[in-house]
Amino acid sequence: MAFEALPERLAQVRAEIARLAPQPVTIVAVTKGFGTDAVRAARDAGLADIGENRVQEAVQKQEELGDGSRELGIRWHLIGHLQRNKAKVVPGRFELVHSVDSIELATELERRAQAPLRVLLQVNVARESQKSGCTVEAALGLARQVAAFEHLRLEGLMTMAPFTDDVDVQRSGGCASCAIGSRRRKEYGCRPSRWGCPATTLQRP
Repeated sequence: MAFEALPERLAQVRAEIARLAPQPVTIVAVTKGFGTDAVRAARDAGLADIGENRVQEAVQKQEELGDGSRELGIRWHLIGHLQRNKAKVVPGRFELVHSVDSIELATELERRAQAPLRVLLQVNVARESQKSGCTVEAALGLARQVAAFEHLRLEGLMTMAPFTDDVDVQRSGGCASCAIGSRRRKEYGCRPSRWGCPATTLQRP
């Protein structure tokens, strides 16, 4: 597949972000369903952060790229739902895991990690059954548990607003995220992060 239009489209996205976002935003190029040519095209366009939904597909691309992955300076993100039985291959392969949604998964990642592993807590703020993530009510307690692990570095929340044109509904999801982040900051403080909204970026105590 050709990716000639990627630089132009990326420039448009960056211009829109610059217009709307008051803080730095990291663009993650999601290459699910594409081969390593898409990864290389994204890197050539200036995107170093590559997101994958499935562990197996990500590992295959990493192995196909071999040393090229490191030479290209790729930062791999795991953005899809992660099953506990796949957690063993995650540490050491991903810069950031976006989808920690249970203490069981967090415990397995902690058990497998030999070095610090950056993670986000996935919260289903939309309360939609087809989406993964812990409940809003369970989020703060789970955040406390994850932050207590030795190797996991809890850096914020991963949330998705409901897919709707209703602005009020969209904002309700954002308000839920900010409420969790605000309560967490009161406990442990916060710090700026290029990975997400400062309102939902957490600091390890």
